[in-house]
Amino acid sequence: MALDRQLTITWFGHACFEVVSPGGRTILLDPWFGNPLSPRAAAAVERCDVLLVSHGHADHLGDALEIARRTHPAWPQIHELSLWVGAGAKAGERTEIIGMNKGGTAEVRGLRVTMVPAEHSAGNLIGEDDDAPIHLGEPVGFVIEMEDGYRVYFAGDTAVFSDMRLIRDLFAPDLAMLPIGGHYTMDPRGAALAVEMLGVEDVVPMHYGTFPILAGTPAQLEEELVARGLTGVRVHAPAPGQAVA
Repeated sequence: MALDRQLTITWFGHACFEVVSPGGRTILLDPWFGNPLSPRAAAAVERCDVLLVSHGHADHLGDALEIARRTHPAWPQIHELSLWVGAGAKAGERTEIIGMNKGGTAEVRGLRVTMVPAEHSAGNLIGEDDDAPIHLGEPVGFVIEMEDGYRVYFAGDTAVFSDMRLIRDLFAPDLAMLPIGGHYTMDPRGAALAVEMLGVEDVVPMHYGTFPILAGTPAQLEEELVARGLTGVRVHAPAPGQAVA
């Protein structure tokens, strides 16, 4: 399936995306609008119908709680994170917190959200006096099925792993959002292998360029795709604040 032109995907740096579905739903992914590349502040976010956070690290959980308190989204999340977010109504009483786990699917606001594995870590220091990370559940990715059947795979932070073939076989994503920066996640070489296993023809790189240590680039991803013979894959790399074309 070609890129869904009824879908708008805007990258705000790092792993932070705003997706507007064909039915007009606003989905926020790993909403760290405070990252150095983002041209939008969290306070400027006016709408969020569905909120998805891949894991509990601060550069992904980011501004999620503050945005949730104002916009009251449906928020599917890994079970342990849901316990922490739900305690003391951290996300506000009107936020629809949906605790779930890998392999599960939640139907929210006209969309189908399936939680899939990721290979990473997820503990985080939450308070200034914490001397050990709080376990906020395992890291995950998401497959989001839009109202018209188009499927987007958001990998979160992950290394490449062979079960990406299962994600292809079970969910057949049309587009993949994949980290390429290296060091904390897979690099362009790993991402090219992920593209091959997933069978997608459209890929949006993320988690690169935020800091010098995240050194992978979209150009390197394109080179690695060519090296694998994947010359038909389209790499979409908008500037922060711009939509995927």
